Amino acid sequence: MKILICNDDGYQATGIVALYEALKEIADVEVVAPEQNNSAKSNALTLHSPMYVQTAANGFRYINGTPADCVHIALTGLLGYRPDLVVSGINNGANMGDDTIYSGTVGAAMEGYLFGIPAIAFSQTEKGWAYIDAAAARARDMVAQLLPSLEQMAEGATPKVAPWLLNVNIPNLPDELIQGCKIARLGRRHAAERVIMQTSPRGETMYWIGGAGPAKDEGEGTDFHATQQRFVSITPLQVDLTDHERLPYWAQTWAQSAAAAALTPAGS
Repeated sequence: MKILICNDDGYQATGIVALYEALKEIADVEVVAPEQNNSAKSNALTLHSPMYVQTAANGFRYINGTPADCVHIALTGLLGYRPDLVVSGINNGANMGDDTIYSGTVGAAMEGYLFGIPAIAFSQTEKGWAYIDAAAARARDMVAQLLPSLEQMAEGATPKVAPWLLNVNIPNLPDELIQGCKIARLGRRHAAERVIMQTSPRGETMYWIGGAGPAKDEGEGTDFHATQQRFVSITPLQVDLTDHERLPYWAQTWAQSAAAAALTPAGS
């Protein structure tokens, strides 16, 4: 099996090195990752400036672009083959709840998913890389568990299994203290903290985005709750942002508004 690895912390980050070392034990693995930290870049693509691919001493290839750029370039010409799985991470900090909207880690995995390739985004729940080897081992075991289904997809098994996108958050704990895995939905966060304002040496006002707000919905069944209970949270994601439940409401509301507008004299 062939696996493409990316991340948003940059090709030299501790998490991607640990993930590569773990996954190369079970598959053919290549790394194509950003040159610099690209946290919170979501699915952004670089369209107005050129990008360059360079190779590090350890064989990792890196690009002066976003996580999604890296996966996009890899899949549309750089690799020369179609990988069986795209894996992103291991991120330095959680990607749970609303964070997934902004996450470059999730954005890289989602780019693979948009190309019809199964994908997983791995994150540790706390920053600092504590117990990163345990997290990488968990990631390897999870991928190994999914390999049979990936092989069936690669062989064109019938019925055809649709590609999937998983968001995984691993507690920063020794492996023996992790309770297992739980399938969980995304929780929710409160609004972010207030913007931080500072004055530059030239007297100009600088603005820094404030930290993420505390959890708003961390009840049982959420990714927040699962990881607080020392479980690895696994959340299947989808890309369709359509509010399907309210489609009938908006169809009726728009029709009524259009009818009312038609009855209103012009210029009134």
